[in-house]
Amino acid sequence: MAVFFSALLAIIAGACITIQAPVNAALARGLGMPFAAACVSFLAGAIALGIATAVSAQVEGRWPAFSVPQPWLFVAGGLLGTVYVTTAILLTPRIGAAAVMAFAVTGQLIAGIIVDRIGLLGIAVREISLGRIAGALLLIAGAVLIRVT
Repeated sequence: MAVFFSALLAIIAGACITIQAPVNAALARGLGMPFAAACVSFLAGAIALGIATAVSAQVEGRWPAFSVPQPWLFVAGGLLGTVYVTTAILLTPRIGAAAVMAFAVTGQLIAGIIVDRIGLLGIAVREISLGRIAGALLLIAGAVLIRVT
């Protein structure tokens, strides 16, 4: 049952990413600047996460251990997210939400296979298998078909 709810939550998160792209593209049209739209999007998210962190810390009775992670980790996720959000803002009006998401998921899977293989940042190492390669190739083919048809 836990696997079902985890999968459902991941599907909902994926849907949010898809809906976020045209929402941010519309914000960019309204503001007249894609980078401003990305900035506003991140600011809204940062405020929401700040509130969620404060509530969670209060409930759990502990605060984040800000002195533990390496300093570069404090900015790496935000910089990577900036690339994704800004790219989605720029490409969604040009190639459509489905194509942006198809290529983004393809990139996620390919990067995920590499990250798993090298065990990036201490995650468990998982070998590259024929099934993983086939899945990546099928996603590439699917992304291309979504874009050209």
